[in-house]
Amino acid sequence: MKALVEEIAKALVDIPEQVSVNEVQGEQVTVLELRVAPSDLGKVIGKQGRTARSIRTLLGAAGMKLNRRFTLEILE
Repeated sequence: MKALVEEIAKALVDIPEQVSVNEVQGEQVTVLELRVAPSDLGKVIGKQGRTARSIRTLLGAAGMKLNRRFTLEILE
């Protein structure tokens, strides 16, 4: 899942070297923390949060297959 989010984010941003994803395991939920360059933050979030919502939808669908919940946090 970490690799999935990282690949999607790298495809969206101008500075792919600054994309990093940190995975925090919980009992029920795995939190994926996404960091990008400040200038690329808007590209990852998208207009009215549509891009971020789409990434979260993909995580939910892929998580169903693994019987695990994933949440995405976009950090500044």
